[in-house]
Amino acid sequence: MYVRRNSIVITGLLVAVSLLCMSGAALAADVTLKFSGQQPADHPATAMMKQIAKDIEEKSDGRMEVKVYPANQLGDYELVYEEMIKGTIAMSCQSVPSQFDPRMELVYINGYLRSYEQAEEIFATDGWLRKKMNEFNERLGVKLLGFYLEGMIGTGLNKAANEPLNPDVDKGAMIRVPNMAVYKLAAQAMGYRTVSIPWSDVYQSMQTGVVDGENGFSISAAYTWLGDVLTHYYATNYSAEVLNFMISAKTWEKLSDENKAVIAEVIDKAAAKSIENAKARDEEFLDKMREKGIEVHTYTEEELKPIAEACASTWTELEDRMGKELMDEFRKHMAPK
Repeated sequence: MYVRRNSIVITGLLVAVSLLCMSGAALAADVTLKFSGQQPADHPATAMMKQIAKDIEEKSDGRMEVKVYPANQLGDYELVYEEMIKGTIAMSCQSVPSQFDPRMELVYINGYLRSYEQAEEIFATDGWLRKKMNEFNERLGVKLLGFYLEGMIGTGLNKAANEPLNPDVDKGAMIRVPNMAVYKLAAQAMGYRTVSIPWSDVYQSMQTGVVDGENGFSISAAYTWLGDVLTHYYATNYSAEVLNFMISAKTWEKLSDENKAVIAEVIDKAAAKSIENAKARDEEFLDKMREKGIEVHTYTEEELKPIAEACASTWTELEDRMGKELMDEFRKHMAPK
């Protein structure tokens, strides 16, 4: 009798375990998406990626699971883009490489943006820039879902610039710029001498006098990385730090229409929120600069007009790389008004 009772108990436990396993399987996601990011784990972009993952899982009722990999854990932005083309990485929030198509630098062209009010229109879901960048991405096998605006870009120096709003005056400073023609041409048009050195070397280069400042960091990045060596910050908003929410076309094609709609809705919301967050973050870090003793220079849109026009004057020099037809279209939609 004792043995029989134990047998019944064991059988019942096995049935219960089996039912739990079946229940777990039923609750498992139909789709698991790898979501790659290039910013550190504690960066606001990573926090937004985690919120996107949570929202996608909730709005799809658990049909989709999104796993976030920040800090280039799956590779740098060039490698991740290649893997998205192959379909081995599903999604990313990162810079877009231009080695596959130089026209990808379109999103980095300077001189068209002076305020966050403009940003809402320029980076809108139905905006010209979003449609054009998606066109280039789709030809390579990647779909652009939206933009993540990290913040405005100005110039940080360890000395005062000569007449910072007059593009015809030499600023008396050598600054580091990203290794892209769009940044070099714009900085020179504003009156700076330029050099391209690795991003990681900028701090030491400012300490040792190799360069006098930087041009190409968002306001928050300039404070976080260079706050101890800056004495002046010119918030000229001549450009913006923009990342891209993207998904592999191969992944996208496999998704149901219902799942596609969920992802599109969540990313649209996140992209719009990024603009709101960026504005608040810029104001926060400009205040931190002031508290640290850095002299912060801010300007009205009208005051910034000469700089924007100087940057825009370099667009013709991009025609060999980007194509005259594209640059004519860019001028039509993006030229400062």
